[in-house]
Amino acid sequence: MDGEKQQGLYDADSIVALKGLEAVRKRPGMYIGSTDSRGLHHLVYEVVDNGIDEVMAGYADKVNVYINEDGSITVNDDGRGIPVGLNKEEGKDALEMCLTELHAGGKFDHNSYKVAGGLHGVGVSVVNALSKHLIALVERDGKLYRQTYHIGIPDGPVEAIGVSDKTGTTITFWPDPEVFETTVFEYDILQNRFRNQAFLNKEATIYFEDKRTGRSETFHYEGGVSEFVQYLNKSKKAIHEPPIALAGEKYSVMMDIALQYTDGYNEAIDSFVNTIYTPEGGTHMTGFRTSLTRVINNYGKENGLLKDLTLTGDDVREGLTAIVSIRMPDPQFEGQTKAKLGSSIAQTAVTEFMNEKLAEYLLENPAIASIVVKKAISALESREAARKARDATRRKSALESGSLPGKLADCSERDPSKCELYIVEGESAGGSAKQGRNRAFQAILPLRGKILNVEKARPDKILDSEEIRNLMIAIGGGIGKDFDVSKIRYHNVVIMTDADVDGAHIGTLLLTLFYRQMKPLIENGHVYLAMPPLYRVSKGKKEIYAYTEAEMAKAVEELGQGANVSRYKGLGEMNPQQLWETTMDPETRMMKKVEIEDGMLADQLFSILMGDDVEPRREFIIEHAHEVVNLDV
Repeated sequence: MDGEKQQGLYDADSIVALKGLEAVRKRPGMYIGSTDSRGLHHLVYEVVDNGIDEVMAGYADKVNVYINEDGSITVNDDGRGIPVGLNKEEGKDALEMCLTELHAGGKFDHNSYKVAGGLHGVGVSVVNALSKHLIALVERDGKLYRQTYHIGIPDGPVEAIGVSDKTGTTITFWPDPEVFETTVFEYDILQNRFRNQAFLNKEATIYFEDKRTGRSETFHYEGGVSEFVQYLNKSKKAIHEPPIALAGEKYSVMMDIALQYTDGYNEAIDSFVNTIYTPEGGTHMTGFRTSLTRVINNYGKENGLLKDLTLTGDDVREGLTAIVSIRMPDPQFEGQTKAKLGSSIAQTAVTEFMNEKLAEYLLENPAIASIVVKKAISALESREAARKARDATRRKSALESGSLPGKLADCSERDPSKCELYIVEGESAGGSAKQGRNRAFQAILPLRGKILNVEKARPDKILDSEEIRNLMIAIGGGIGKDFDVSKIRYHNVVIMTDADVDGAHIGTLLLTLFYRQMKPLIENGHVYLAMPPLYRVSKGKKEIYAYTEAEMAKAVEELGQGANVSRYKGLGEMNPQQLWETTMDPETRMMKKVEIEDGMLADQLFSILMGDDVEPRREFIIEHAHEVVNLDV
């Protein structure tokens, strides 16, 4: 593409500055969401998004990203290069403006970019402000230019340091350890983001290399969003090939949509605006959902497949994997982090486009259309059966004495915000937990063996499982689409299992249940993993509990010669007092809150780990085997 790349009217005067540089360093969370690992990786996305913007505008096709040996990041693109030279209006070099002024960039000049994904044009200046050191190199106009900065302040003017027959921008930055809780970049987090970007921009090639380990990958997907859907479904069984692919433009909104049904029961619809992931959806998703339900109902009725039935949105989305990617000028987001689109024109555009194009597709592909409608009818029947099962469970539990499961040792406190439910593996650990707990606010529910894997179960069969019924009644709030987080009986739901393979399996089954059938429980921060100690190191009357190998080694050193090390295989090995002190006492315990960092990745992970397909699971285990620290076999 190098020979075809246009220089375009993108020069020093294309850079528009909006006045009022805020103190980014004082309130970094406003600009990058947080100062933890998520915020740290956001810095890379901002710089890479600038390169992707050049690809979207037709001026670049390659973005290279390197994690350097010293932990810094280098991002290089083959676009036009950030403009250099004096900006007449500001009396300052355009490159320096882009790197030091919060609202300066080509994103505000519609002649330079029709659509752009960068953070309102503030991206690279925010990265500069939050880096202890940054180097900007620009190749354009036959020259190589350079400027360096410390915490966002230029070390000197922009200088021409050589000649170049190429164009492009290279940014290298070292995040400031005084701002971030960690400055260590994780390969897997960045890898996932770059893969998504390459799927959404089929013209782009993203090369990613970690010079600390030598790992590298090239992401380029000619199939675009259609290939994206197939990738997301690789551990599921699709019921039609290829995915339904719809692309077009309405009201200056460009749409790229792909959808494919699987034989599963979970929906996985992900949306993007100008290649930015919108996990909370927004107007484009509303348009997609509304139209999907209408078009499939219309087709079913007009072709005698539905008779007197009317499908709901839940019915037509069961087992659906879809990508809804739109591009538009000046998208309006709700909130700084861009999680949800608010532009009303997007809803109108997607609805009208889908009404027309999906209806057309179904008419032209009657075999696939029939599969889709029959899948939705099966979902409707299953949903009705599940509703009857839920109602029967509610009636039965209301009739039984006390209405709560007999195995539940409840707490005396009635304010849910002060209550905790420990879900414990086995009767032995359950006995210790019941004796060791604080009865005022801690409830215990022991599980008998492994619960049903809901990833593979029909929705109406889930409540056939006594253990799941007990969990549903104990937690409150219901199950499935009707789950109401405002009705839960405990604000802390703690999974407490043994630190072995069986314990990990039970924990994963519980997380699958919560994620698939009680998702708001996780989304609202109510689910925790207990962290029981792995070792007890003792000598005489002294004892130290250790949660890692390193802590155990330190404890042995501290207690000296003759120290005795016990490895806890199960919670039942601890007496009630030990269990309270190490795992249940709010003053001393360690717990991990379960959070969904990336909805797309979480969905895929549960499908891989708990689905029917063995091969993706085997690949996942091989790929992540190096991360296992303790493995009981």
